[in-house]
Amino acid sequence: MRWLKNRDTLYGFLVILPSLVLLGIFVYVFIFQTFYTSLTDWGRDPAQALALDPQLRFIGLDNYRELFTGFVDVRFRQTLVNAFFFTIFFILGSLLVGLGLAMVLDRSPRGEGFFRTIFLFPMSLSFIVTGTIWRWMLQPEGGVNRLPTLVGLPEGEFAWLTSREQIWQVSWNDLPFITALVVGAILIFIAIAAFRGSENRRAWIATGSAALLLLWAFTLGRNLQPLPYDEMHGFNLAFIGIILAAIWQMSGYTMALYLAGLRGIPEELREAARVDGASDWQLYRRVILPLLAPITLSAMIILGHISLKIFDLIFAMAGADNAPTDVPALLMFITTFRANQFAEGAAIGTILLLLVAIVIVPYLYSQLKSEVRR
Repeated sequence: MRWLKNRDTLYGFLVILPSLVLLGIFVYVFIFQTFYTSLTDWGRDPAQALALDPQLRFIGLDNYRELFTGFVDVRFRQTLVNAFFFTIFFILGSLLVGLGLAMVLDRSPRGEGFFRTIFLFPMSLSFIVTGTIWRWMLQPEGGVNRLPTLVGLPEGEFAWLTSREQIWQVSWNDLPFITALVVGAILIFIAIAAFRGSENRRAWIATGSAALLLLWAFTLGRNLQPLPYDEMHGFNLAFIGIILAAIWQMSGYTMALYLAGLRGIPEELREAARVDGASDWQLYRRVILPLLAPITLSAMIILGHISLKIFDLIFAMAGADNAPTDVPALLMFITTFRANQFAEGAAIGTILLLLVAIVIVPYLYSQLKSEVRR
């Protein structure tokens, strides 16, 4: 029996071996190659950029330093701010709209199947198609701006995709301090949740990390100045139309997740809460929404992953040359394949990979850890 078990294990390993080899070559080897390229000067010399056998010079982390502190790379820093605002509003909008639609459909209205299909339909489209459709609707001199003329009102003047007006501006020199405060607040939240779950070791680690981070923020962090001058960055109003298009496409996905979660809640729990005198608001706040927390977390991770690497929607709606609506993935494409700055493009790609990993890896670790416990 033991020999048969070992043979089955060997057969299983041989079956997945080709996939492991291809994964190692076309994923991890290329990731390593990209990271190594980001440590060279490939592209700085125009004569070497497109040479058959370029002579590369190792320059360490100079490309990363230039991206975060260089005078000419202000566009990259704005893309990080754009990605932050896009991620926040995209996730919140998709979750709220999806939850609202799911709550309506959970009441089993007449024509539920028809409306469920309508709400899910945008998800079947690619971001290129969605971007093209919404670009037609949000043209500054047409589309939505012309709707008021149908009832005799003046034409709208909002520059949906071309506006350069920014709000909520902050200096790039303040971002290290603000980032430390945000991460510290998240660690405090994790510590509180761990204490409530009797995970004392995890709670004390999170508490200690938050204390050290906040101590650094209020001592050394305030004096950290990446730039010798104030460089203001904020939320560009041209992103409003792009965020609306993204929410329109992905809210059906979150609706499907929430609807499945709502249908999975036993009716006995709802009846028991009503018998105890809970109103509809209290029922959702105290019973239903806490039970939907795992679904909310999964949706946030997936939507966050999509938002960080978004490219095609913005390319279709605003084009590649509209700097106010740039995101890291779009700038990586421009830097690498238009400007032939391969090392700098590889550095942007590596930073983008790290941002996605920060979102995905902790979630995967917690999921695998919970499965092992089961």
